[in-house]
Amino acid sequence: MKTWVFVFLEICLTYVVYLDEFGHIGPYISRTDLRHNDSPVFGLAGFALPIDEIRGFGTWFYQRKQELLKFEIDRSGKHPAIWEKKGASLYTAKNVEKYPELRKFTFRLFNKIDSLGGFLFHVGGTKPFPPNEHNPNQLYRDVLREAIKRLDQHCTDDCDPHENFILTLDEHDQRDALITEAAIAMYNPAEPRRRLIEPPFQVESHRYQTMQAADWIAGLVGRFGAVWKAPKEYPENEIFRVYFEDRFNQRSVRSGIRNKPS
Repeated sequence: MKTWVFVFLEICLTYVVYLDEFGHIGPYISRTDLRHNDSPVFGLAGFALPIDEIRGFGTWFYQRKQELLKFEIDRSGKHPAIWEKKGASLYTAKNVEKYPELRKFTFRLFNKIDSLGGFLFHVGGTKPFPPNEHNPNQLYRDVLREAIKRLDQHCTDDCDPHENFILTLDEHDQRDALITEAAIAMYNPAEPRRRLIEPPFQVESHRYQTMQAADWIAGLVGRFGAVWKAPKEYPENEIFRVYFEDRFNQRSVRSGIRNKPS
């Protein structure tokens, strides 16, 4: 009996998925528009790991963060455990071109997640409506619903045996609406998302190394998304494709940025 229980626990994994926003949730017309110029895309991106690998990965990321950004951390005067740098500020074309250490770290991050049995994930789209019809809260809910669907499909169809997942999001001011959206998706009688164990947890990213890692991945996906969907407006972002796109895609599951969010 003990042997059978041990085998069950080893085979039936539960993933913890960490997702953060990429792009910009507001309306977009063009990069040169005076008001609506932030990003042509919006979505959620991050990574998933088996639950028993989370602590070790958090420690690994914490150590690498200190190596990569020691000067900035020391200058801040904050403890590195609660210091964070946003992915959109880290992954700029200038930084990627200038600092080989950033490129090397990015490759190591992808490899680390892969070696621990995890995967990268992103989902989103372009802004489907003109500014006067744009609803940012509805956009976020649509993207969240699509993310849950794809993760559920991966755990159901791509994993043998079926696996489950827990979803963790960065703290958001629409917390009630987002959790409600997820709960409805979980228990939708027509198409329930059975692999999601609970509605999403929301955390403060500066206290979670794992969510900071997701934010860095989301920052990179935001650069990809801009050049994928508006290449003539974001030519400088081609550098992200040159260095990272192939390896990123190889380690991603059921991911993509559509011409609309779902």
